[in-house]
Amino acid sequence: MPAETAILLVDDHPDTLFALESVLAPLGRRVLRAHSGEEALKCVLRGGIGLVLLDVVMPGTGGLEVARYMRGVDRAQDIPVVLVTGLGRERALAERARELGAADLLTKPVDPWTLCTKAEYLLERYERVVELRERVSELRAELERTAAREA
Repeated sequence: MPAETAILLVDDHPDTLFALESVLAPLGRRVLRAHSGEEALKCVLRGGIGLVLLDVVMPGTGGLEVARYMRGVDRAQDIPVVLVTGLGRERALAERARELGAADLLTKPVDPWTLCTKAEYLLERYERVVELRERVSELRAELERTAAREA
């Protein structure tokens, strides 16, 4: 079983990070904070992240660019990303989020119950995928060892 993964919160407003962390506290998970897209990418590349809550609009590298980059990196492409926006639910943004493979697009202010429920589900799903991949890798190795012994 993989180690329990952390939630990464990404927003350029410290008050928003504090509010999101407070909402997610009942899950009992480790929560990391990033104040920029660049900082978020560094956290993701270090590993141990099982869910990213990502503000869409930030100075510098915005949430959409971070999500796009994550989809191109092997070790990050399966991490669920929930985009969070204060812009409202614009159709073009929703379509872009879907194209980038975002797990969801939430509007601020975020409903606490909805956020906790989605976060818990997405974390558990991600951890199951990691566990299954590890098991498949073990089975392939066993199959190769068996084939080598028989050859």
